[in-house]
Amino acid sequence: MPSFAARAMAWLIVVAALAIFIVAASPPAAAFCGFYVGKADAGLFNEASQVILVRRDGKTVISMANDYRGPLTEFALIVPVPHVLERGQIHIGERKLFERIDAYSAPRLAEYFDPDPCAPKYPRSIGAMDAAAPMAQAKSEMRRDKALGVTVEAAYTVGEYDIVMLSAKQSDGLETWLTENGYRIPKGASAALRPYVRQGMKFFVAKVNLKEQAKTGVAYLRPLQFAFESEKFMLPVRLGMLNAKGPQDLVLYVLTPQGRVETTNYRTVKVPANMDLPTFVRGEFAATYKALFDTQAAHEENRAIFTEYFWDMGWCDPCAADPLTPDELRQAGVFWLDAPGSPARGGGQPVMLTRLHLRYTKESLPEDLVFQETADRQNFQARYVLRHPWRGERTACAEAPAYFDEVARREEREAAALALLTGRDLHDIRARMALAPQKNRWWETLWK
Repeated sequence: MPSFAARAMAWLIVVAALAIFIVAASPPAAAFCGFYVGKADAGLFNEASQVILVRRDGKTVISMANDYRGPLTEFALIVPVPHVLERGQIHIGERKLFERIDAYSAPRLAEYFDPDPCAPKYPRSIGAMDAAAPMAQAKSEMRRDKALGVTVEAAYTVGEYDIVMLSAKQSDGLETWLTENGYRIPKGASAALRPYVRQGMKFFVAKVNLKEQAKTGVAYLRPLQFAFESEKFMLPVRLGMLNAKGPQDLVLYVLTPQGRVETTNYRTVKVPANMDLPTFVRGEFAATYKALFDTQAAHEENRAIFTEYFWDMGWCDPCAADPLTPDELRQAGVFWLDAPGSPARGGGQPVMLTRLHLRYTKESLPEDLVFQETADRQNFQARYVLRHPWRGERTACAEAPAYFDEVARREEREAAALALLTGRDLHDIRARMALAPQKNRWWETLWK
């Protein structure tokens, strides 16, 4: 199953320890001071996993998007967790939740139109801004499990998933148990599992129940959600690099009550943003942002995690999509909305969203990700701006010549910004913008 193994590690997502996936536009919305005209969502990136992580006071809720497209008989999920999860700690979510939070926080493009420089000047007003089903074990199987050092701690059927909770004394035995019980795992997985076995962690193991999946009436696997308590605010992803071919992407949506979330053991940097770009980007923003992120990740040698969005969930400006509703936030696992002492601020929700984007390889990520919630509450979004020039004549009024001179300088800056952000050739960009040929600087022909 070479193609199966090649895709396997694209679907790693972790619950307080790790998780392995063994498989491989919104309409324009008006906003104050501009119009949202496009977004660049997580679907742009191949081999990308998406996780919603809710965290407060040592309590964690993880939601994992299962975008698996292969034979359902070949899907399996292994999640090392701090302790055995009870049936009530596991839930089946809806894909729509990921679509909503991705659309809300996605890098976005806004456009503005220059006013008429010849129009009379007036003072400008300020705008408003399932029943448990234990898995039967034959006596011979139980003896075999014991020999391998594996214990089945619990078993459930949750939605379309058959789930067992395992403990293991040795990683080799765990790998053998998984293989013998029909789980398609990459060869040599025991080496990656070993650190978590040594920590005494339990293992959540899921595969698809074909009969139950048929009852759902949908052609995809719905997201799995977990609720648990742990002192560690972390997301180990090292096992996701096992047998992976090429870089992997992880888009992480972190919901916390107070401030921006960052990693403590890797650089957390903001993706370059709030820059003016040439107007031709309007029709190709998704490809432009992908090139931008590719360039920035390569510049950091895939050793940094990028902040793409941080905002109070109660509002946005400009909005790529409406903020999540209180019901949607509860579905994502935000458990403090109705708690005493958690009033909504300014009519919004007491929830902050940090969107993080990581590209990693075996070489670039030697340690699992560790996070902290900071006191920073400065809003940030990966936002890019198109400024359309006024289309009047240069001789229309006394102010027009100076205005067009400034437009020419602005367009040169836009071309340079796009070249810097994406690595594209500056001459090609200038040609697409139909800019006048640049004059040689005095020293450029000095020794030619």
